[in-house]
Amino acid sequence: MSKQTSLILLAVVVLGAIAAVYVYFFVYNKKHPDFEKLKPDFSMDAATLFEAYKSDNAAATALYNGKMAAISGVLTGIDESGGLTIAVFAIEQGMFGDEGLRINMLPGHAEKLKDINPGAQITIKGYITGYNDTDVVLEHGSIINQ
Repeated sequence: MSKQTSLILLAVVVLGAIAAVYVYFFVYNKKHPDFEKLKPDFSMDAATLFEAYKSDNAAATALYNGKMAAISGVLTGIDESGGLTIAVFAIEQGMFGDEGLRINMLPGHAEKLKDINPGAQITIKGYITGYNDTDVVLEHGSIINQ
């Protein structure tokens, strides 16, 4: 192996090590926001948000995805699946059952949610991640009031 090839190989190894250190410190260990303490970007009724996505998914996606929202409505159910507790705001019946909003709750709020009876008026703050053709999905849900 020539001296020039050895230098190139050494440079690649050094750059790879620098890149690995950068990824570890600035990407992997990046602080995540405290979703419970984030202020909502807007407040809205569950039915209004659902209709926005159902009528014009592209426009609603551009407007709402990646935003924290305070959503008010009637809690119609609580689903538990795979260790997650999901608050359900059913707006209408679709071909495969209820359609509306599904909010994956933060662990501390999941326990509080279990104490609330379906049919109660509630406001939950959550981070909007999108629409799956049946439900608007929110993550990191926290109960604001009931």
